[in-house]
Formats: sequence, C-alpha cells, structure tokens
Amino acid sequence: MTKTGPAPEGTGERREGKVLNVFSHGMLILWAFMVVMPLLWAVMTSFKTDREIFTSPWSLPTSLEFGNWSRAWTQAHMSDYFLNTVLVVGGSLIGTMLLGSMAAYVLARFTFPGNRFIYFLFIGGMSFPIILALVPLFYVMNNMALLNTLHGLILVYIAYSLPFTVFFLTAFFRTLPTSVAEAAFMDGASHTRTFFQVMLPMAKPGLISVGIFNFLGQWNQYMLPTVLNSEPEKKVLSQGLVQLAVSQGYKGDWSGLFAGLVMAMLPVLAAYIVFQRQVVAGLTAGALK
Repeated sequence: MTKTGPAPEGTGERREGKVLNVFSHGMLILWAFMVVMPLLWAVMTSFKTDREIFTSPWSLPTSLEFGNWSRAWTQAHMSDYFLNTVLVVGGSLIGTMLLGSMAAYVLARFTFPGNRFIYFLFIGGMSFPIILALVPLFYVMNNMALLNTLHGLILVYIAYSLPFTVFFLTAFFRTLPTSVAEAAFMDGASHTRTFFQVMLPMAKPGLISVGIFNFLGQWNQYMLPTVLNSEPEKKVLSQGLVQLAVSQGYKGDWSGLFAGLVMAMLPVLAAYIVFQRQVVAGLTAGALK
C-alpha cells in the first residue's frame, strides 16, 4: 500500500508563477496587437487609391501608389511643415538638454541656500497645466515680438520641457559616483571642464532617455503652436496635419491624408526603434545603482 505524502514545497508557487507568466505574456501580445495593427493599417492605406480605401479597407493594396506621398509632400505643403518642425524641435531639444543638464547637475551635486526651493519650483512647473498659461503667454510673446516666429516657439518649447528634464536628470546625477568628479578636481579641472568632459558622458543613458521623451512631446505638440504660431508658412507638422485633414477631407483625397499622417509618424517611430535600448537603460540605471 502506497502512502501519499504532502506535495513538495514550492510546487504551488511554481504553478502560480507559470499561470501569471502566461497571463502577462498574453496581455502583452494583446497590447502589442492593439498598438501595431493601427500603425500597419495606416501605412498600408497610404499606398492605396481612394476607391480601394472605401471598397476594401482591410485588404492589401493592389499596387503601391507612391503618388499619394509625393502629392502630400508637395501639394499639401508637408515638406514646409516638416522643415519647420525639424528646426523648432531641433533647436528646442538642444536648448532643453543643455540648460536642463546644467541646472540638474548643480542641484544634484552642490549644496547652497535655496537649493531645495529651486528644485521644488521645477517640480511645481510639472504640475502646472499649460492651458492656464496660454493667455498670459500669448501677451508676453506679443509684447516681446516673438509671436509667429520659429525662435519664439523654440523658447516656449524649452521653457515647457525644462521642469521634467531637470526633475529626471537631477535624480540621475545623484546616482553618479562622486569619486570621479573629486579626482578631476584634484587634477586641476575646473567645474565647467568636469561637467562637460567627465560627468556629462557618464550621464549619457539618462540624457538619451529624457531626450527621447522631450522629442516625442515636442514633435507632437499642438496646443502651443496653435496659439502662438498662426502664420501659414511657419506652421509646424501638427498644425499641418489638421489643415491637411480639413482640406483633403473636402477634396476627398483620403489617400493623400493617410500619406501625410504616416510622414508625421515615421520620425517618432524611428527615434524610438533606434534608441529603445538606451531608453530602457536610462530608466533603470537609477534603480540598479
């Protein structure tokens, strides 16, 4: 007669772990499907004719209509909107990263009266709704003759992105070892040289992470340019897409509209695909150190 003993310890935990693992993987697959399929459908639709879009919206295009892209790029002025966006986002991203990293380094590595007060001012800027500042910001920009100018929009983007940049990089700079900076000071390096040649390269993962987040936010920004930049020749891509949706909708040129949508979407996807490892490394660096 055989005796049944108690189940080995840990068997139930392993079963629960397997069930949880299967469930989490299933949810991730479902989420990936929900995110990827609309993107693929938009890309596929941008190569269709208007007739195919309405008669067979879920089928593959019979032929690749590259004329949709050229028509959106030239006739819908997507090239002008794209150039304006690159200039504004490029200038604001450089300014945000430079000023934000310098402010974060000082707040993280030096102790002085008002340090915490300045830090919490930046934190408060993250919680302030931008919609409440639109009216006073409009009059300030108007008095400074910065309305409807690309450099004025660059300055606003920098001010808008600085609170999050300083908050993120301050926490990251605190995780860096102080011995390296002390060794640089002992070798005669100034504070400026230590920051640019020693500490800034060490903070590369954090800089890439916050840079990607700022790029995404500034590239997709719509409210600020709509209020502060109303001249047609200086509109950015988000404004151009709205104008394209209105104009192409009246013309019935839906294929050109989808082509313009994909044009605006591709740089964001490319940036994330290229730097996805650096983004994850920057977000987890503080927890691992």
